[in-house]
Amino acid sequence: MKKNKSQLYFILDVDGVLTDGKFVYTKEGKIGKVFGAHDADGLDIIRKYVNILFISSDKKGFKISLKRVKDLGFKLHYVKNNERLNFIKKFGFKNLIFMGDGIHDVEILKKSFYGISPKNAVNEAKQYSNFVTSNSGGNGAVFEACLHLKKKFFK
Repeated sequence: MKKNKSQLYFILDVDGVLTDGKFVYTKEGKIGKVFGAHDADGLDIIRKYVNILFISSDKKGFKISLKRVKDLGFKLHYVKNNERLNFIKKFGFKNLIFMGDGIHDVEILKKSFYGISPKNAVNEAKQYSNFVTSNSGGNGAVFEACLHLKKKFFK
């Protein structure tokens, strides 16, 4: 595959992919999420080859995810689960690498040029992925996916 960066997108779901999918709550509400330490390194390796952005449907934890994604140097979009397919459609599925873990990601994985899921994704998401990481979300899955993409597409 030889596509230039301007036409290729790597879109990642946050919760369950960049995080371990767990939420930390107190009686006051959501206060935290767990992000992996090495994923930033992987994203840095491929950022010159592909446009990278993140989506989240977690309204209550959006500010937590936004802080992490901004620290990584990328954009985060709040997209409700039932609006994901339409949001992503505007980037073009033939130019889309998508990484998702949940049932709401299945249709996107089916239509994407290349789909990736972490080890801890729901079975339906893994079934429609071209690559399933050996690491779980929040535990190096994004790093592993980036190394895989570099080797497969961006030599």
